Amino acid sequence: MPETDDAPPRADRSQPSRTGRPGARSGAGAGGDGAGREAPLYGALDLGTNNCRLLIARPARDGFRVVDSFSRIVRLGENLSRTGQLDVAAMDRAYEALALCGERIARKGLPSSKLIAVATQACRQAGNGEAFVERVRLGTGLKLRIIDPAEEARLAVEGCLDLFDASAEAVLVVDVGGGSTELSWMKRRGRAGFVLEGWMSAPVGVVTLAERHPEPEAGLDGWYEAMVADMSEALAAAPVSPDLRQLFASGRGHMIGTSGAITSLAGIHLGLKRYQRNLVDGLWMTSGDCGKAAETLMALGPAGRAAESCIGPDRADLVLAGAAIMEAVQRAWPSERVRVADRGLREGLLLQQMRADRAPRRRRRRRPGSAS
Repeated sequence: MPETDDAPPRADRSQPSRTGRPGARSGAGAGGDGAGREAPLYGALDLGTNNCRLLIARPARDGFRVVDSFSRIVRLGENLSRTGQLDVAAMDRAYEALALCGERIARKGLPSSKLIAVATQACRQAGNGEAFVERVRLGTGLKLRIIDPAEEARLAVEGCLDLFDASAEAVLVVDVGGGSTELSWMKRRGRAGFVLEGWMSAPVGVVTLAERHPEPEAGLDGWYEAMVADMSEALAAAPVSPDLRQLFASGRGHMIGTSGAITSLAGIHLGLKRYQRNLVDGLWMTSGDCGKAAETLMALGPAGRAAESCIGPDRADLVLAGAAIMEAVQRAWPSERVRVADRGLREGLLLQQMRADRAPRRRRRRRPGSAS
């Protein structure tokens, strides 16, 4: 299943029957060209502050069909907010996961021309981020490109377009990462459809927020509100007109959350005994549903959260930071309707590549009298 930046942990796997977006088909002809030939493979690799994730897929009539996927929590950004450098142990964890990705890419026969590999906030922020990218290139052959926040936000929107409510007048896409949170405000503009009104990258993610606010043994309400306030301060610089907020307050806009921050809340809200993407991706929740799920997570305590299959021990100390970020966004941009997206940057990368390859190439104009 496609995971987002700090998505719930899953075992490494190869699942060729899964689709990458709602409506994508995995039956006969879904991954072919109509003449019995299989469509080419495409790959997207995303090295984030918390996760390393790979998605390999073939184009399908309504999107793409997932051939292989991989996700591993590496916590590359551990201690980065305090030191300004990638930690040696964190780099080793990330390198090991990337080497495994390289092996899967080779086994599938994915050509390098069809793979886009990117790194986000941790490598952007760290003084030794470029050096680590070069180490990865020399050791694994993977060429990571450090993308800027604007591209990261755009790709998150690209991966979630199918989840926009066609009747809405505005949509806010919130991509909660490990080291930053990207927000994109979209507004309907007549025949042009949804257009970007503004975006921002808040330097607050689940890892940075959890490190700033270690969980106390008591007084969780005050601790949680301190995290909400921290994120709220970052949101004060939203680069859009205050009038846009009225569309959300009046129910004419909705929010889309794309990250483990929201998929974890959805799993708790649904009471899932095991994570099921088909039930989570595209789910509509209310702001009240999100708040109740956060209260349940606080009541569970660290051990209880670690035992939850939709969270796991690797994310038990991060999930409430993610809930606090979503809470701060919902307070700043009131939206009763919140849609859950188990998709994001990787899906955006794949769709971008596939669209570029489908675009007709401009034909060279012939000179008068030249042969056809």
